Amino acid sequence: MTKIKKGTNNKDRNFITKGIFTVLEKDPSESFNYKQIAAKLGITDANTRNILVKRLVQLKEKKRILEESRGKYKAVARSSKTYHTGKVDVTSKGNAYIVIEGLDDDVFIASNKLKKAFHRDIVEVYIFPRRKGRKLEGEITRIIERDKTNFVGIVQLQKNYAFVTSTDFRMYTDFFIPKDKINNAQDGDKVIVKLSDWPDDADSPYGEIIEVLGKPGEHNTEIHSILAEYGLPYQFPLEVESYANKIDTSIKPEEIAKRRDMRDTLTFTIDPKDAKDFDDALSFVKLENGNYEIGIHIADVSHYLEPDTILDDEAYQRATSVYLVDRVVPMLPEVLSNNACSLRPNEEKYTFSAVFEINEQAMLINQWFGRTVTNSNERFAYEEAQHIIETGENTIPEAISIRESGAYTVDDAIVEATLTLDKLAKIMRAKRMKAGAISFDKVEVRFSLDENSNPEGVYFKESKDANKLIEEFMLLANRKVAEFIGKQKPEKTFIYRVHDEPNEEKLANLNGIISRFGHKLDFKSKKSISESLNQLLEDVKGKKEQNLVDTLAIRSMSKAIYTTDNIGHYGLAFDYYSHFTSPIRRYPDVMVHRLLQHYLDGGASAKQEVYEEKCKHSSDMEGLASSAERDSIKYMQIKFMDDHKDAEFVGVISGVTEWGIYVEIVDNKCEGMVRIRDIKDDYYTYDEKSYSIVGERTKKSYQLGEQVVVMVKSTDLVKRHLDFSLLRKAE
Repeated sequence: MTKIKKGTNNKDRNFITKGIFTVLEKDPSESFNYKQIAAKLGITDANTRNILVKRLVQLKEKKRILEESRGKYKAVARSSKTYHTGKVDVTSKGNAYIVIEGLDDDVFIASNKLKKAFHRDIVEVYIFPRRKGRKLEGEITRIIERDKTNFVGIVQLQKNYAFVTSTDFRMYTDFFIPKDKINNAQDGDKVIVKLSDWPDDADSPYGEIIEVLGKPGEHNTEIHSILAEYGLPYQFPLEVESYANKIDTSIKPEEIAKRRDMRDTLTFTIDPKDAKDFDDALSFVKLENGNYEIGIHIADVSHYLEPDTILDDEAYQRATSVYLVDRVVPMLPEVLSNNACSLRPNEEKYTFSAVFEINEQAMLINQWFGRTVTNSNERFAYEEAQHIIETGENTIPEAISIRESGAYTVDDAIVEATLTLDKLAKIMRAKRMKAGAISFDKVEVRFSLDENSNPEGVYFKESKDANKLIEEFMLLANRKVAEFIGKQKPEKTFIYRVHDEPNEEKLANLNGIISRFGHKLDFKSKKSISESLNQLLEDVKGKKEQNLVDTLAIRSMSKAIYTTDNIGHYGLAFDYYSHFTSPIRRYPDVMVHRLLQHYLDGGASAKQEVYEEKCKHSSDMEGLASSAERDSIKYMQIKFMDDHKDAEFVGVISGVTEWGIYVEIVDNKCEGMVRIRDIKDDYYTYDEKSYSIVGERTKKSYQLGEQVVVMVKSTDLVKRHLDFSLLRKAE
């Protein structure tokens, strides 16, 4: 708290007024006399104390504070109609919007009314009386909770102090760093700065440099910066690594005796060829009655990850693994993620399994859930399994083999199992689609990297039959585990993965955009929306607008989240759905395993409020990880484009704004901006109705979805920004 000194002027009187409100509003249910308020404000001299007493009386007379009893003051109860709590969304121009749950419109906050709030902070906001035809406006009255206190920026070193300028365009201020808090950082270094204080009379917040990341533009510096910007770690604390390395990961006869022994059952894994951990496997047995026993076996992480340990605390805080372009930042240390909990071939492993009896029509006859011990017979890459599905052959050619020996022969029993599982998966997928599931097969960008993590090429990850085979059986396990608990009476607390119905306004906007390409959605019913969305996604495959339409369609959907309140999963068309199949990389799956075993053992329902809080944390961390992953792709795309500055590219206009058009290159999905001021043949203005910019003199337009030819104008690896020069419309 700022101390008021003798010789008080008008500026200090304002501090006294602010101080009074700060004290009273911090504990709105309590009342304080002038001595208590003076003590909290650090006021010690008689003159300033007298000014404080006078100001208290004046504020009481103006009804800005209450005198609850003689000489004891408290804050005025605030009207819920004008004061709200919400999250700050700062724009690139330094203004902000407050997103308030339950309000249809966001509240606009001018830059001079931010009151030192940062992006994503939780704040109290006062909403001004609404004027006719105007958007909601207000001012921030106090910061309830900072989203983060660590920020990434560039050091500007002075003789006796430094400033750190944030690399986040939403940060409207720099940080003042006292000389003793510079922590050996050099001028121009990229660093993490911790917010320590922001005095009322200071233009900039005070900070302390807590880590030097390196020189801007260097690969590791930028990757670590991305993680730091989202508060994500890139290494484990030594004490956590030490704890994990002491865990007994041996397979013990007494533990096997407690489990269903499935070591002799035909079992195999199918994963990406570069996968380091294998946390799920499938087993297959043809039964005498003609049906199939199919097991979905998941690494039993919860056997090793015990609650209330430093390892469990670390896993919970991370909540998810983070998949960047050149590395994985795991949720669990390597001793678990790549060893004890990785279902490597010919190794006995503890697993948690969902075992189903399924007939030839892919109908479920029986199910069983519980702990098992398994031994995988084979490890396949998706490409190898795809070869079996496409050819029916048991020989894997050298061109796609992941074995050092090259080409090899697969056991006939595994070939039969793979072909049968593929047939059943296709039936299951068709049933999902008929029930209203939406088929999002968005193109995923991948990079070929050299040994220094420089991008040599761009390719697109395709989802083929082998991928879909694994997906269908993982979906089956996730759905049936959720259904098994969700249908029990009395109702039990459980963790669901839910997906709400899409926002009608967003769908209407999507319909307006796709109509320009000759497509439309059918709004007659919930089912017709799903069917027309699927038809849209099918119709655009291979067309210039595919990635644009896929992206816009996904944005029109609600976000899937974790919660104990089951509302079903719209996108998958499931009434019950959870995440059971990836406990190595998702903490919610660990909690699902624990709860499932607890209920299998006859345990009482867990406390809902405890798990709801864990669900919210997991959803929040998933969002941060996704943002970091997108930023790392953007960074690598810009790095790739930096080496292609002399080339011409055909791109699709993927966004139109008042300051320019965004163009996504067809061949590599890199997106950059053409600024309106850089288009010299006319003066262009933004036409919101037609999603275009239009030349005032020539009436020439550039519209969303049109193809244009561009060249790289400039690249900025630090700000992760790519600018294009517009050459012409594509022919």
